Amino acid sequence: MDLTELPINARAARINRRVEHLVNRAVRLRDRVRGRLGLGGRAADYDDERYEFVGGPNDEMRKRHYDKSLRLLWKAEQHAPWTTFRDLTEAERAVRDMAEQAMSPADKQARARLGSREFRELLDRTYTPRQKQALVNILSAIGHGEAYAWLVSATNLRDVRSSGAKAAVTMQVLEEAKHFVVMRELIGAFDVPVPRQSAWEYLLLEGVLRARGLEKFYGMNVLVETIALSIFGALAHLPGLEILRLFHLDESRHTALPQSYFKDFPMSKWQQRSPLARSRRLRMALPTLPLILLLEEDLAVLGVDAFDFAGSILRKVVHLSERAGFLLPRPAPEMLARFNKLFNAYCKLTRPGHQFRDFMTADTSRDAEVARVEHEVFVVGDGVSERVGERPRAQA
Repeated sequence: MDLTELPINARAARINRRVEHLVNRAVRLRDRVRGRLGLGGRAADYDDERYEFVGGPNDEMRKRHYDKSLRLLWKAEQHAPWTTFRDLTEAERAVRDMAEQAMSPADKQARARLGSREFRELLDRTYTPRQKQALVNILSAIGHGEAYAWLVSATNLRDVRSSGAKAAVTMQVLEEAKHFVVMRELIGAFDVPVPRQSAWEYLLLEGVLRARGLEKFYGMNVLVETIALSIFGALAHLPGLEILRLFHLDESRHTALPQSYFKDFPMSKWQQRSPLARSRRLRMALPTLPLILLLEEDLAVLGVDAFDFAGSILRKVVHLSERAGFLLPRPAPEMLARFNKLFNAYCKLTRPGHQFRDFMTADTSRDAEVARVEHEVFVVGDGVSERVGERPRAQA
């Protein structure tokens, strides 16, 4: 594909890779030793080098239970029309009218293409080998994140109150499971090596999984889901990656979940404003910054400026944090201004002729449907959780 590759500082990229390699070895060694001593090693039973959970993929069981359960998932509107549930989309109503209780036509088409030879040939025709590797490097970063999102959302079931909240979190568990298995097949279709988790992903995701109580809502739904939302938004317009719009729709709902929950069960003022809690939230987010530096080279191959991308993420994270009540050490404008200065200082060192820019106003989402969804999440704001993530009626 004819993408405009951006120039980067090759020396800075080599240094970032070397630093990540050294930190990765130290972090893994630390957790192996702690695990053998019974002091608590890695929290997740996840093998990122093989891109699967400990115990192997077990695809036969997945096909017999997970896939089948999705096909047979019933809707209250269809089977109990006397209730107040209205949980069928227009596409599903059409499917119901045809007596076909399976996935929507869009989902069926996307899933069929993923496993087809034609889809792989499309990727080979469209992208150079380096572009394919860059896409896999970026998508696998969030693919590993989907594994942790699956685990974290499952543990949140113990912490949320009310049947409605547990039902909402249960759907996130189902959607994260779907995201992980579908993303794994999508990445595999590129036929290039799938990288392990970087040290920065490892520190970020392990920190989220270890977080206490509903602080996991901040770590996963506000921080990690916003990174995922931004990755899908930046790539959904590319040929063969249209399915990322469906991922993006799910993530948009996930980012709205904390705000919806805390309307009914608000955090105490101390939970919101505790200096220790504020500090923990910032520390949980810090691995995101070196992760962006590590991905700078791959993002540049695809024509995406890493600091535009990082600025967009930080702006969204800070916005969602304050809206949900997860206050950070300093007010939003001050936090964003400090990070913007930091980004510009790095660019001044690594980019000849760099002029000061406001990275915090950047937006790397290029797809019109994605932009519409993000407008509802980040601009419209309050009350959006009931609508966000829905497809336009004409496209349902």
